[in-house]
Amino acid sequence: MILLDGKKTAALLEVETKNRIALLKQQGMTPGLAVILVGEHPASQAYVRSKDQTCSRLGMHSRKLELPTATTQQELLRIIEQLNKDPNIHGILLQSPPPKHIQEKEVTLAIDPRKDVDGFHPLNVAKLVMEDSSGFIPCTPLGCRYLLHAYGISTRGAHVVVVGRSLIVGKPMALLLLQKGLGGDATVTIAHSQTPDLASITRRADILIAALGRPHALGAEHISPGTTVIDVGINRLVDRSTPSGYRLVGDVDFSALASKCHAITPVPGGVGPMTIAMLMQNTVMAAERFASRRN
Repeated sequence: MILLDGKKTAALLEVETKNRIALLKQQGMTPGLAVILVGEHPASQAYVRSKDQTCSRLGMHSRKLELPTATTQQELLRIIEQLNKDPNIHGILLQSPPPKHIQEKEVTLAIDPRKDVDGFHPLNVAKLVMEDSSGFIPCTPLGCRYLLHAYGISTRGAHVVVVGRSLIVGKPMALLLLQKGLGGDATVTIAHSQTPDLASITRRADILIAALGRPHALGAEHISPGTTVIDVGINRLVDRSTPSGYRLVGDVDFSALASKCHAITPVPGGVGPMTIAMLMQNTVMAAERFASRRN
């Protein structure tokens, strides 16, 4: 069994990112990322800290906006407008999920597509559908594809089953795998929580991508021997034996699948670090495009 080490792969990818940042700095530009967090969601706070620390490590400019839960939709939209106009900020993202009174779709629409490094703006979604490389691809699907490529696991002609249909992972993952060329050319099936007899679908997969958002939702009965498993899920389970009082698990039962599959991502240390690495790459790309327009 091959362990698909996202932490190690992300560290190698950071070398390339640092080189690109160095070239931009020679032109007098430092890539800048603004991360907006509304409310005090513990997991979101941890994600934002991780992104901020990665920016610092890479030598990027980071602006962390931690707003109170009571922040109104209009106040948030005004902040987005200011960031859209700020020449020192090249990437903007709203940490999900925001409080219920925040209309996330409206906020996404308000972000300049050229700074939408999460790839969720309808213009960038359309570009993904059209295989237009001038858009931004959502970071988690992009990280999954990169991880497969890094370990020499080809998607060409493979049957990939994506379990999950969210706009963040499931749908863009399927679109990315369907693209022509390297990292694509797959036959893709999308399944989800309402798919009857899910195991009969997932057992036909050469590559299984689990993005249900439910801990240990998929077990050994969901794969055939030799399957490659990409576990996108990050779920917190109460565990009083740990210092934090919880432990992180994926959407698949790692211990049950490990001896049966060809390759598998761990949780944590699999897809998570790749998502952040791709966010940094998207932000650097946004800065490079800004520099090109400026010149």
